[in-house]
Amino acid sequence: MSVTKALLVIDMQKVSFTPKTPRYDTAGCIERINLLADIFRQANNPVIYIQHDGTGSDECEKGNSDWEILDELEVKGTDILVDKYANDCFYNSKLSSVLQELGISDLYITGCATDFCVESTIQSALTKDYQITVVADGHTTGERPSLSAKQVIDHYNWIWQNMIPTKGDVKVKKTEEILSEVVSVD
Repeated sequence: MSVTKALLVIDMQKVSFTPKTPRYDTAGCIERINLLADIFRQANNPVIYIQHDGTGSDECEKGNSDWEILDELEVKGTDILVDKYANDCFYNSKLSSVLQELGISDLYITGCATDFCVESTIQSALTKDYQITVVADGHTTGERPSLSAKQVIDHYNWIWQNMIPTKGDVKVKKTEEILSEVVSVD
C-alpha cells in the first residue's frame, strides 16, 4: 500500500515578503516549492497552502492584499487552502481534519518563517505521529538579531535532523532528493 503524502506550504503570503521583511533566497524557495507542488499534483498527492489569518489584529486580515499568497507561487484550483491563527498550523484550524479525511500520513513541509510557523508546525506534527520530511531548501526566514537568516535555516535543519520523534519520523532533505524519490515511488 502506498503512503499518502501532502505538501504543506506555510505562510508564503505577501505580508511576510516586503522590503521591511526580506527573506533569505525568496526566489529560490518559491521556485523549489512550485517544482515540488507540480510533482505532488502529478502524483495525485495534495498540495495544501496554509495562510495566517490575522483578522482582528489589523495585520494579515483575511481577504486583504497582504493576506494573499505570493503571486509567484502557482496555486491551482485543485490545491487546498487552510487558514491558521497561530504559529502552529494545527492550532484551531481545519488542518487536522483535512489531513485525516485525505488519509495523509506523510507531510512534506515548506514555507515561512523557519523559526516561527515552520518550527511550530513540525513540533506539533511530531506529537500527532506524522512522518515528516522537511524540505531543507524549501523554507525561509529573515535576519535575526544574533543570527543571519542562513544560519537560522541551517540551525533548524540540524535540529530537525537530530530530533527524537514520537512514533513518526523526521527527515530533512533537499528538493532534488525529494523529487527523485517522489517520482520513483509513485
